[in-house]
Amino acid sequence: MLSAAQEYSRKNQPRFLAELKDLLRIPSISTLPEHAGDVRRAAEFLVRELQRIGMEHVRLIETAGHPLVYADWLHADGKPTCLCYGHYDVQPPDPLDEWLSPPFEPTERNGNLYARGAVDDKGQMYIHIKALECLMQTYCGKLPINVRLLIEGEEEVGGEGIAEYLRAHPETLTADFALVSDTEMFAPGLPTLCVGLRGMIYTELEVRGAKTDLHSGLYGGAAPNPFQALCWILAQLKNANGHVQIPGFYDDLQAPSAAELAAWKTLPFDEQKFLTEEIGAAALVGEANYSVLERLWARPTLEIHGMPGGFTGAGAKTVIPAKALAKVSMRLAPEMQPQSTFARYKQFVESLCPAGVTVEVRLIHSGDAIVIGTDNPYVAAATEALRAVFDRETVFIRSGGSIPIVGDFERHLKIPTVMMGFGLPDDNLHAPNEKFHIANFYNGIETMIEFFERMGK
Repeated sequence: MLSAAQEYSRKNQPRFLAELKDLLRIPSISTLPEHAGDVRRAAEFLVRELQRIGMEHVRLIETAGHPLVYADWLHADGKPTCLCYGHYDVQPPDPLDEWLSPPFEPTERNGNLYARGAVDDKGQMYIHIKALECLMQTYCGKLPINVRLLIEGEEEVGGEGIAEYLRAHPETLTADFALVSDTEMFAPGLPTLCVGLRGMIYTELEVRGAKTDLHSGLYGGAAPNPFQALCWILAQLKNANGHVQIPGFYDDLQAPSAAELAAWKTLPFDEQKFLTEEIGAAALVGEANYSVLERLWARPTLEIHGMPGGFTGAGAKTVIPAKALAKVSMRLAPEMQPQSTFARYKQFVESLCPAGVTVEVRLIHSGDAIVIGTDNPYVAAATEALRAVFDRETVFIRSGGSIPIVGDFERHLKIPTVMMGFGLPDDNLHAPNEKFHIANFYNGIETMIEFFERMGK
């Protein structure tokens, strides 16, 4: 039987979707300086919405980068306090020619809403706000539990602003648990709680050779080529089987328990479907002595993302570049510390540097891996809420992605996090044609209402 708040949600679904589309039209791309005004515009949109639904102390919190959005309602005496987290910034939409509809003009197709940020994380973050509106409307301007919201605009560029705020002002965010909806369901219709995330190190390697670009005919064969040196360094970092070659890289890794591995084997995972429908490549790669799910969720990785520099225009230009750059990241398994792992990586890269060039290794941002305990009343209530709405037993998974703030909540606020997401594996996060299944948006709102009401009891 639906509660009054859930009934309100169903009656207002068209309006909720229209409001989400308005938010998605704002190109809040945090990594591009030319969109700084759009990022702030998205933050101001959320401030107005939170004020409208009845939240209190709504404000922007300025940081060295993009602002945080804060709001609270703290009048449920004797009830727990939830800290709702989300982010309103998005990835760049490139390559634009692969989008079937404009990335910042939300478009409905086949029961999905297509737009950059639809699922990561505007749509999922907006679930929290709409659930709170439904509760406010049907509880006479009150909530069944205490709630704080902290929404950031820098998650896609490392989250430095929110991390600094947590370190400096933990007393302003006192809560019993945090709630994050920035993860996915394991399969359509299968309610899912994420209980583990990989950590992250994002770096740049810059190799320098001559003092200026050189003519390859006049100097080739004698002058060092930074691109060739960079390629040689990168080729030594990982072998053909996907095993990272950095000395000591795996020393601190904590493997998943036998019980967790056994649970993963019961999940409805089709390796061939994963290859053909989600990845669309000729074959899967990686450490063959580990299952695909273990490679995705519990093993560290090293990936090369881009190599800007030199001449890449049309036609020919025979130049030996003076410098070459590569962007390289690592995903870390639990117990692997970003600082010590980066130090090992830096030392190894420097040891590989060929004669005639120099190499600089820069850390751009990092975050800890995390595994969340499931033996607490918050996870229990989330499990029950998901089962009530989706009418199926909830499964526990890990994610190969990284949400650095979850580790910060545990470290600075000493609270557990419930990671209850409603994305799907084929939602194209960070890729063209990102989408959010519209039914999951609506079911997510009803689940959050169910969750907050259960916590209030």
